[in-house]
Amino acid sequence: MATTLTESDVIKMISSLSNWGRWGKDDELGTVNLITPAERKRAAALVQDGVPVSCARPIATNGITADTTFQPLRFMVDSGEGREHDSPERILQRRGASEFIGMVFHGYTITHVDTPAHYFWQGKIYNGRSANLITSREGAQVESVDLLHAGVVSRGVLLDIAALKGRWLASGEGVMPEDLEAAEKAQGVRVEAGDILLIRTGYYARRLAEGPRHPLKDGSPAAHVASMPWFRERDIAMLGTDTHNDVSPATHPGLGNVVHIVGLVAMGLWLIDNGNLEELAKACAARRRWEFMLAIAPLRLQGVTGSPVNPVALF
Repeated sequence: MATTLTESDVIKMISSLSNWGRWGKDDELGTVNLITPAERKRAAALVQDGVPVSCARPIATNGITADTTFQPLRFMVDSGEGREHDSPERILQRRGASEFIGMVFHGYTITHVDTPAHYFWQGKIYNGRSANLITSREGAQVESVDLLHAGVVSRGVLLDIAALKGRWLASGEGVMPEDLEAAEKAQGVRVEAGDILLIRTGYYARRLAEGPRHPLKDGSPAAHVASMPWFRERDIAMLGTDTHNDVSPATHPGLGNVVHIVGLVAMGLWLIDNGNLEELAKACAARRRWEFMLAIAPLRLQGVTGSPVNPVALF
């Protein structure tokens, strides 16, 4: 789908869509401020069946695939191997299994949340702070994922663009505002302020069917940067897709990942990358209902620009 947006137009979005100062000069939460107690109560009222659906991909430790950026590591500190032959003394010393887990969750495979501090533009992060506040020693001294220590609960809305088009979106194909509005009309739902918007492109379904592909080499769909004014107008609290949230090949290679730049830096819009929306799409279609309570509980990581997450939709 063609767009006439130039690099200059995208750069202008960084100012025109900015939320800097909207919630005060000291604000670090950005669009999560839009999730009020009233929004949480509204979300809880959507629970009718008591059925949970995970929106996360499994994390394969010690595995490498075509889209792996850094291999997630699992080292068994202790295991159950040989336990049936342990002496009584040894049994007292080896009571259970334990492991070390290490990962770089930013990338193309692990479902994770990005905080506004994850991306920079001209040396700045959200709300005009210096990128120097993200250091090698201390990590993210501001806008860390620990801000979400109480978790996130709001109304989730799935716009199933793949179902709307009857196909997986192609590599390099962007979801445009007219696609979002067509999906709203087809599904009988409207995205509103404080919602967590999930967009299904079918990218993960294709991965399951045809195997992993590297987004930078083989391309991937995502929400197009042309949709950012629509997200700002609707005042969504978070954006999640089944991709890494930027079209590849890049729509504006001179700028890079423009959805991340405009979203995280200008809008303070928290992103959920690499979701698994397949089971969710089936659950929505079966009920003819594309709104639900969505709960996200990031790890309480201090000084970190994101976290692996398992978003759970509750119907």
